[in-house]
Amino acid sequence: MTRHDFLVKWGVYALILLPVWILESYILPRIGALPVRPVLLPLAVIVLAVLEGAVGGAGYGLGVGLFSACVLSAGEHWLVLGLTLAGLGAGLLAQYVLRRDFLGCLVCAALVLAGLDGARILFRLFAGRAGLEAMLRLSGLEILWSLPFLIPVYALFLWAFQRVPKGTHF
Repeated sequence: MTRHDFLVKWGVYALILLPVWILESYILPRIGALPVRPVLLPLAVIVLAVLEGAVGGAGYGLGVGLFSACVLSAGEHWLVLGLTLAGLGAGLLAQYVLRRDFLGCLVCAALVLAGLDGARILFRLFAGRAGLEAMLRLSGLEILWSLPFLIPVYALFLWAFQRVPKGTHF
């Protein structure tokens, strides 16, 4: 793959992230019928990791983590490491254990969302911010409301994956 192909490929993936971020940050919070705010940026990392593999998933997770640390005001800067590890783990699972399709994405997404929410719960428990039962209920709702959005995120990234330059295998 030439340098130009590499830049085009990852530039397309960066541009594809923008509608996902706009949907998560600006459109979904305005819908009053949702009991919790679904998280979509981790889903984008998981989908790309399943399609591109562990190295691409870890790099994209790092980029999305840095992006979220810069633009989101939630104060969760640990997501830089969390999304990097999520991309690496989902990519490894898809490369060696699961298939690289929607079902593999669904399994990886459920595991990663549970892991990220588990880390949030541990941080908040040690800080004494809320009770365990309330955080587990909120975490379960967040995962359940986030997973249906995997369908459009997967479709968007699969569309881009099928059109970007691929590496040459010798």
